[in-house]
Amino acid sequence: MTYGLALLTALLGWWLSTGVILYLNHLPTSTHRWSLGAATLLLAACLYTLPAVANDAGTAGVLLAFAQGLGIWAWLEMSYLMSFVTGPAAFACPPGTRGWRRFRLALGTSLYHELAVLLAGITVFALTWDAINQVACWTFATLWLMRWSAKLNLFLGVANFHAEWLPEKLRYLSTYIQHKPMNMLFPVSILLSTGVAIALVLGHLSPTQDVSRLGDMLVCTLLLLAILEHWFLVLPLRDGILWEWALRAANVDKTSTKTTPLAAVDGSRFSP
Repeated sequence: MTYGLALLTALLGWWLSTGVILYLNHLPTSTHRWSLGAATLLLAACLYTLPAVANDAGTAGVLLAFAQGLGIWAWLEMSYLMSFVTGPAAFACPPGTRGWRRFRLALGTSLYHELAVLLAGITVFALTWDAINQVACWTFATLWLMRWSAKLNLFLGVANFHAEWLPEKLRYLSTYIQHKPMNMLFPVSILLSTGVAIALVLGHLSPTQDVSRLGDMLVCTLLLLAILEHWFLVLPLRDGILWEWALRAANVDKTSTKTTPLAAVDGSRFSP
């Protein structure tokens, strides 16, 4: 029962939150302030109730803490994709730029956003410090670390992309992404994250554990989904069909759900 609840909750949260963000982001820009305003209210509610929820180790508290982690992360993603909090280097990478300068410019495209993520992470950790329910904290940490892993893999080179996921105003990000079948970081990312996921599963097989096992299984399932998204970067899978409903609802022209090689369209790829 615990495993089934964790799997269903994490899958639904991952699938629905991604779809809602895609939908809102592809609506006319005149709606973005309203969307981010609503997300800001959700962020405030999550942070305000976080200490109380972090001291609730019951099933409802664990599920709510997981939702809080997703809600806080949703604000960060929306603020970036809607270009409210990005970085000082909001321009394409100059031709021929390589090495450290290319990395520095790439970081500059989202520097303010990364600082916002850091501030949010410190806030979440502080509000849940020494609490009995750490699910919101570990949910946020999982999203943070796996997002950085995905961004580094995109920077170093991957094979696939979703052009319809990248907003027009962020198209310049495509110039910072290389086209390669795979890069040297990718197997390291997969091995480390898979090892952590296996450790979480093996550490909670005891039938004597109940609610605490639910929280760890929620985080573990989210980690496995993040690993799956990493594989989407290198394998020609039709993962876009999972969120085609969101793009169609927003009347996005490019509604193809086929994963396409980066080289086919200037190397652009949505950065999670």
